[in-house]
Amino acid sequence: MINLTIDGIKISVEEGTTILEAARLLGKDIPTLCHDERLKPHGACRLCVVEVEGARSLLASCTTPVQEGMVVHTESKSVIEARKTVLELLISNHPLDCLTCEKAGDCKLQDYCYRYDIKGDKYGGEKIQYEIDDSNEFYICDQNKCILCGKCVRVCNELQCTGAIGFAKRGFYTHIAVPFDRRLYESDCVSCGNCVAACPVGALTVKKKDKYRAWEVKKIRTTCSYCGVGCQMYLLVKDDKVVGVEPCFTEPNKGLMCVKGRFAYNFINHKDRLKKPLIKKNGEFVEAEWDEALDYISKRFKEIKEKYGSDSIAGFASARCTNEDNYMFQKFMRAVIGTNNIDHCARLCHATTVSGLATTFGSGAMTNSIGELEKADCIFIIGSNTTETHPVTATYIKRAKLKGARIIVADPREIELTKGADVFMQLKPGTNVALLNAMMNVIIEEGLQDRKFIEERCENYDELVEVVKEYTPEKAEAITKVKAELIREAARLYAKSEKSSIVYSMGITQHSSGVEHVYSVANLAMLCGKIGKEGCGVNPLRGQNNVQGACDMGCLPDVFPGYQKVYIKENVEKFEKAWGVKLSDKVGLTVPEVFKATQDGKVKALYIMGENPMVSDPDIKHVEEALKSLDFLVVQDIFLTDTAKLADVVLPAASFAEKEGTFTNSERRVQRVRRAIKSVGEAKEDWRIIKELMIRFGYDCNLNTSEDVMKEIATLTPQYSGIDYERIEEKGLQWPVLDKNHNGTPILHRDKFARGKGLFKPSHYKEAAELPDDEYPLILTTGRVLYHYHTMTMTGKNEGLMNIVGEPFVEINPMNASKLGISDGDAVEVISRRGSVKVRAKVTEKIDEDVVFMPFHFKETNTLTNTALDEVTKEPELKVCTVRINRL
Repeated sequence: MINLTIDGIKISVEEGTTILEAARLLGKDIPTLCHDERLKPHGACRLCVVEVEGARSLLASCTTPVQEGMVVHTESKSVIEARKTVLELLISNHPLDCLTCEKAGDCKLQDYCYRYDIKGDKYGGEKIQYEIDDSNEFYICDQNKCILCGKCVRVCNELQCTGAIGFAKRGFYTHIAVPFDRRLYESDCVSCGNCVAACPVGALTVKKKDKYRAWEVKKIRTTCSYCGVGCQMYLLVKDDKVVGVEPCFTEPNKGLMCVKGRFAYNFINHKDRLKKPLIKKNGEFVEAEWDEALDYISKRFKEIKEKYGSDSIAGFASARCTNEDNYMFQKFMRAVIGTNNIDHCARLCHATTVSGLATTFGSGAMTNSIGELEKADCIFIIGSNTTETHPVTATYIKRAKLKGARIIVADPREIELTKGADVFMQLKPGTNVALLNAMMNVIIEEGLQDRKFIEERCENYDELVEVVKEYTPEKAEAITKVKAELIREAARLYAKSEKSSIVYSMGITQHSSGVEHVYSVANLAMLCGKIGKEGCGVNPLRGQNNVQGACDMGCLPDVFPGYQKVYIKENVEKFEKAWGVKLSDKVGLTVPEVFKATQDGKVKALYIMGENPMVSDPDIKHVEEALKSLDFLVVQDIFLTDTAKLADVVLPAASFAEKEGTFTNSERRVQRVRRAIKSVGEAKEDWRIIKELMIRFGYDCNLNTSEDVMKEIATLTPQYSGIDYERIEEKGLQWPVLDKNHNGTPILHRDKFARGKGLFKPSHYKEAAELPDDEYPLILTTGRVLYHYHTMTMTGKNEGLMNIVGEPFVEINPMNASKLGISDGDAVEVISRRGSVKVRAKVTEKIDEDVVFMPFHFKETNTLTNTALDEVTKEPELKVCTVRINRL
C-alpha cells in the first residue's frame, strides 16, 4: 500500500494506482475529457493536471502513479490557471452554439467552462470548417465540434475493435476520419454507437426521432431484449415514451452495445403495437375487452380439455419474455391445463446443447463467463458468426487477439473473425463431427491430451480413442473439404495453449445429428482438460435474450423448472405439493411434434406466447397447414405477427420496457428487467395475463408481483435458490446460486463435473438428411445478419435497419454464379423440395463453391428449409438443405 496526501487528506492505496484514481476514492472530481476507465490512460487532454509538491511541473493525474509520501493539490492556483488555458484553447476552435447544440446539458466541455468561468473565445483566429457527415443511419458526425480527445478512436480500435476511424492529417487540420476521408456509410463502421457514447462533446450525436434535452429525460436501467449477451443499458424516457438508449458501464457489456440494442428501440412505442385484445369473428378481427377475451379463451380451453383431454392442448413459451412470464406459462400448462405439452424456440436453436452438455458434463449451459474470453490464449470459434450474432461478445474475442491470443475459426463462410484468425477452416456445412474427430485424432496421436485430467475427472476415454482413430486428417479432408494440414495446425494450437476456449452457436446445433455435434465439442474440451478453468470451457452463445432463462424455467416438455425431469416420481411429488394439484408424469410434445400432432388431429388447441413460428420454423407451408388445422389458436404478442394473423384470439402483451422481471443471459447471469413506461394501450405483462386465466379456471394464484413469482421460482429451482431481486439489483448473479450467502458460479465444473465425472460420448460422422444431387445441386445454409434479430418482429420496425438490410438475399460463390449466368444484384429464384422464393443474389467469395447462404430473419428462407430432426432432441436441421437457383 502507498500512503499519500490529497488536498490535506491522507489516504492509502494499492501500488500502481494513479493520482486520478486515488482522488476519486476520496470523492474528488478532477476534470477529464480523454479519460475512460476501460482504456489505458494516455493523458491527451491535459485537463486533469494536478500539482505535486517537489515536482518540476504539473502532472497529468490520469497517467501518474502514486508514490510514497506524495502530497497532491488538485485545485491550487497554478492547476486552475492551467485548466483554464486548456479550456480557452479548446473554445477558440469550437462553435459556441450551446443554445441549440444537441449535447447541451450533457457536455463535459460546457460543464467545465461553467466550472472555471470560461465565457468565450479569448484568442480569435481561424476556425476549422468541415462538412457535417450525416450519412450514417443512426448518428451524426460534426468535426467542427471535435476536441480531438481521441476517445472515439480508441473505443473503436481498442474496445469495439472495428477500426473504422482514426486521426487524419496533422497540426491545425488534424481531425477524426474514416480511411481516405470518405463518408461514414462507406466505412467499416457497424453503427454500434460506442463512439457516440464515449464522445464528451457534440461531435458525435444520435439522430433523434423524438427531440429531447438531457435534463428532460429520466434514465431507467434494464437489460437489453435482443441477443443472449444481456447487455445492461438505460432507457431514456420522456413523456412516458422511450426516446433513446444509453449503455451502462457494468457486466457483462462494460459500456459497449451493438446497433440493435443502442438504436432499435422504437418498436416499444411503435404505432403498430397491439393495444387491445382481438377476437376473430366471421374471419375478421374485432377489438374486445379483456374480460370478454379471457372468458372466451377459458371457455374454449375447458371445452377442448373436457372433450379431448389435457394433452389435446399445447403451449409455446417465449425466449423473449422474462423468467417470471415463462415460469407462470409452464405452471399454467402443467397445473391448470394438465399437460407437459410445452416447448419454446430453444427447440430450434439450442435443444441439442441442453441435451448434449447435460449428458457429457451434467449441465447444459455455458461453462464460463463472457468476459473470460479476453483472458484466453486460444479461442476456437466453430459454427458461430459471433460479430454479427453476438457483437459485444465478439469484442472480447477481438481484444484477446490484440493481446496475443490465437484464433481458430471453422465456418462454411468467410466471416469477419477469419480476418485475424491464425487458422481458418472453411468446412462443408454439416461436417463438424468429422472435423472435430480429426482434431482429436491428431491430439491423441501426438500425445497432446491432458492425461491427468482424463484419468481423474473423465470416463469412457477408451471408446473415444477407438472411434476417433479412423478419422485421420486426410479422411476428414475428404468429408469436410478442409486441408489436412490446417486440421493438424488447429488441433495443436488448441491443445498446446494453456487457456483454450470453445465458442459455438447454431452452426453446431441445428443439424439432424446436432446432439452428436455437441458431444464432439465436449469431447475435445475434456480431452485437453480445458474445463473448469478460467479462460477455457465450452461456451454456447444463446440466440435470444432469455432462451437460457426459458429453459431454466422448465419451458420444455420433459422437465420442470431447474431441469427436474417430469417422469421422476420425487420431482412430480415436489411440484404437486408446491402447486396443490395432480400433475402429469408423461413427457410432452416438442414444437415439431406439436405441429405433426395438429395435422394428425391429436392436438386441438395451441397457446403461443411471444413466438412467431410462421417465420422462425422450417418449412413454413407445413407450419401454416398445422396452425390452420387447429380448433383454437391463441397468440399473445406485442405485434400482429404472421402467426397472430392466423389466431382466433390475439392478446396484447407488454414489451420488456413495460414490465418488471428478470432475464438470464448466455453466461447464466440472472439480471433485472425494470419497467420504464406504462403499458402501451391496454397491453398487460404476460405473467399477469396468465394469472387471470388461472383464476378463470378456478386455480388459486396468490402471486401479485413479479417479485412474488421470483420468490416461488427460488423455492423450487435449485440453481436459483439464492436469487432475489435485492441481491441482483446492482449486478446479476450467475447460477447456480445455492443460497442467500452464495455469490454465484462464474465457472462451472471447477473441481468436478455436475454429473460427477465427465462422460466422453464419441460419435461417428453422419451425413445431413439432404445431400446435393442433379436436381438440387447446392447446399443452403442459414444464419443471422448484424442488423436484424430472429424473426424481425422488433427490428423490422426500425427504418434505419431496414434501409441497411431491408430484403432477403442469397449469397452465392462467383464460380456458381458464373455457371448460372448470375450477376451481383440479379433477381433469382431459389427452389427446394418444399417451395420456392424470389430474392436478390449477392455474389461473394465469402461463401464456398456449391454452398449458398440466406439470412433466416425473412419468411422466405424458412419456406425452403428442411424439417429433418435430430433423433434425440427433435431439433430441426436448419443449417443444411439442398436447393437449385434460377436467374430471373
